[in-house]
Formats: sequence, C-alpha cells, structure tokens
Amino acid sequence: MKMYSIDIDEKNWHFLQQNAEPFVDTPNSVLRRLLFKEEGRQEKEKTEAEIKEMESSEEEIGEDTATVLAIPGVSIAGLPKALSQILEVVYEIKVNGVTRIRATNRVAKRRGTAPGTVTDKYCRQLGQRAHEIDEMFAQPDLNRFKGLLTSKFEAHSGIINMYFDTLMSDADDADYKEEEIPHAHVIIE
Repeated sequence: MKMYSIDIDEKNWHFLQQNAEPFVDTPNSVLRRLLFKEEGRQEKEKTEAEIKEMESSEEEIGEDTATVLAIPGVSIAGLPKALSQILEVVYEIKVNGVTRIRATNRVAKRRGTAPGTVTDKYCRQLGQRAHEIDEMFAQPDLNRFKGLLTSKFEAHSGIINMYFDTLMSDADDADYKEEEIPHAHVIIE
C-alpha cells in the first residue's frame, strides 16, 4: 500500500498518542482503527479472547488461587478515579504478576471502560510514556513510581504510602515459594 506524509498539529498528535498502544501502534494504525473501526473490532475481539482465556485458566487453577487473582477495587471516599485505577493496575502487576497490558485490560473490564482510558491515567496524566512506566514497574521497591504518584496526588500521599506498604507486603507473600527454604542434601554411598 502506498504511504503518504502529512503534517498534523500538536493537538491531533496528542490525540493519536492517547489512542495508541505504545510499541504496537503507528499513527497510521491508530487512524485506521479510529476511522474505519476494522482493526478496532479485531483488537477488541483479541482482548476479549485474552480475558476469556485468563478467566478460564483461573477456573482451572481452583477456587483458592482464583481468589488470590481477584482485583481488589480501590474505592475510598474522595480518592480520584485516576488514582484508584492506577493503584488497581499496580496491584495486578506486582501481586498477581501479570503484564502491564493485561493488568490494564483487567482493570478496564472490571470498571466497564476502555483499556485506553486506564492507560491514559498512568501515562498521559502522569506525564510518562508506557516504556517509562514499565521501567518504574520493573523496580522491586516501586519507589520511583510511588514518588511520582505522591507528587501528582499530594493530598492523598498518606493513602498512597499506606497502599504501597501493604502492596509490597502482599507481593512478598505472593512471591513466597517452597524452594526458598534451604534443604539439607544427604549423600548415601
């Protein structure tokens, strides 16, 4: 297919960024999805299939593990919706061990919104790109991300600190494995 170059203003560029999946979309693929709805339907079907697969695997795992995999909703009076959604994504990644994209899809499904809306909360509204968020999530202690949230939502810093303290303790519990217990090796000749 022949490609053309066009000039767009900053407002349109930001609109494309908000509707793009980083490292996946190009400006052309975003426009195609938004204008023709063709790829959007395929992507929605793909996301729905991924969620169904995840739900069926949770059913196969069993009731106890499925309970662990549940997303705890963050609902505190006066807490901004953006912060609640961000904290839910963080929980999914750190405690349930899912990817950022899967975490975003799960939170979006639970809240009945589009994944792009959730992505907007932790990317554009925090002034970050997806790869920068991924780098912060890769840090075991999440201090850089916690600092970013605290600076953005100063009035809620107490809740953020308490959430991250609890989260890290939950993540430590989820990371516990029997192999971590030292075993004595006995050699019988």
